Amino acid sequence: MLQYVRNYSAKFLISGLRCPYPVACLQRVPREIKGYGEGFKWLKLANPEIQYFLNLTGKSSQDKKESLFCPKSVPYFCSVRYGIAVFLLLCNVIIMSQRVCLSLTMIAMVNSTEPHGLSNTSTKELQDNIKNPVYNWSTEIQGIMLSSIFYGVLISQIPAGYLSGIYSLKKMIGFALLLSSLFTLLLPLAAEFGEILVIICRVIKGLFQGITLTTQQVIWIKWAPPLELGRLTALSLSGLLLGPCIVLLITGFICDSLGWPMVFYIFGACGCALSVLWFILFYEDPKDHPFISNREKEYITSALTQQVSSSTLIKVPIKAMLKSTPLWVISLCNFAFFWSNTFLSIYIPIYIDYKLHVDVEENGLLSSLPHLFAWIFAVLAGYMADIFQTRNTFSLVTIRKLFTSLGLLLPSLFSLCLLYLSSSYYATIIFLILANSTGSFAMGGIIINVLDIAPRYYGFLRGITNVIGLTGGLIASTVTGIILSEDAESPWLKIFLLMIANNMISLIFYLIFAKAEVQEWAKERQNTYL
Repeated sequence: MLQYVRNYSAKFLISGLRCPYPVACLQRVPREIKGYGEGFKWLKLANPEIQYFLNLTGKSSQDKKESLFCPKSVPYFCSVRYGIAVFLLLCNVIIMSQRVCLSLTMIAMVNSTEPHGLSNTSTKELQDNIKNPVYNWSTEIQGIMLSSIFYGVLISQIPAGYLSGIYSLKKMIGFALLLSSLFTLLLPLAAEFGEILVIICRVIKGLFQGITLTTQQVIWIKWAPPLELGRLTALSLSGLLLGPCIVLLITGFICDSLGWPMVFYIFGACGCALSVLWFILFYEDPKDHPFISNREKEYITSALTQQVSSSTLIKVPIKAMLKSTPLWVISLCNFAFFWSNTFLSIYIPIYIDYKLHVDVEENGLLSSLPHLFAWIFAVLAGYMADIFQTRNTFSLVTIRKLFTSLGLLLPSLFSLCLLYLSSSYYATIIFLILANSTGSFAMGGIIINVLDIAPRYYGFLRGITNVIGLTGGLIASTVTGIILSEDAESPWLKIFLLMIANNMISLIFYLIFAKAEVQEWAKERQNTYL
């Protein structure tokens, strides 16, 4: 069917026929295609190639011939839209580096990271080094420090999501990244004045990181063709997974050679430099970009003809959203996903130190491996989701349920293996890598499911689901710190089983109630608002 439509569209365009509106082109489609009725209408809107063909009206025959096979001739990996995805990937790498580095430098900053003040042999060699000041912070204080950044991220999510449809994304992301980097630079100085100032600094930094994380996803409303949404989103968000890999890989070496304060100075300076480049290179709309090719610009705008711009978001149907079961199950799975991802990301170095008793350099190397594989799986998940959708292998809701199931079920399975089958050094590392990295398959599921059910309110709803998810991350980090401080016998068993139960309950509800079509309250004709 698709090949037939493409072949016929080619003949129609080369013939030089004109029609004032894309829909009018359907009047010249032969009976074989018209017979599909609504099916062809859906195919026209869902496939950017056909939309591109039908939008090439009022052009000369030569222009039509040159643009005819645009989806093949338009650059992909060397295109502006993929360049933006890579730029956002780098922004997310810096953001996560600034956030996660404390979990590893904590080993060098304090006298102990083990419950009940047990000796921490991995930091003794650093205690006499003037470049590595050591503080007497309890396990409870460490847990609050690690989780405090989530308070700031939590507060900023909903306002950032709503304002992203009103104010300039370029300025919001650029200034938020810059200010987050500046507070990263100030953290070593704050540590000298006590733990309270460190917590305050982390909360403020979280405010600006939350703005960056929420508003960046709204960019794809104008830049991502529908059948590339999964891979572009996954590529950009995979920086959240690659960042911890990089920071954990090099932080140990920086601590040993330059001192732990240099970790914050380096990542803070990189963030400042990247924010300057962002102001210079980024444009919010393909139509305004000075370096984008005409073919790519035409391809993107044609594919997004039926999309609703986020700038139309003024009033929000709160009552209808609160009654939406698909939105609730997405939020519930975000809670579980952020819970497991936050726990596994932040406490991996401490777990390795507790289980394997290695030095800081080896700890950083081992802790980086799960994040490296998580990044690979995230990019793979986005690409596979788009392939399944393009080839109509599964329905869209089946695709979302499949990748959400993989993202919540596999970490739970490998966490059980980590608890009961990791008798050796290598078994512990393998199961730890798999438990952390396989959660990235959710990139093809719940992470972009909101855009399926309510593209009109994507920025606002992304902020809400992030708030619920980050609440899970905040609770996970705090509860883990409390359990570690109060239970000396089997704290990690309780922590992992709690994560597994959370994942399974959320997944069951998602498989029952999840949807992938635009909801009635999210359609443009909706006029009743709170």
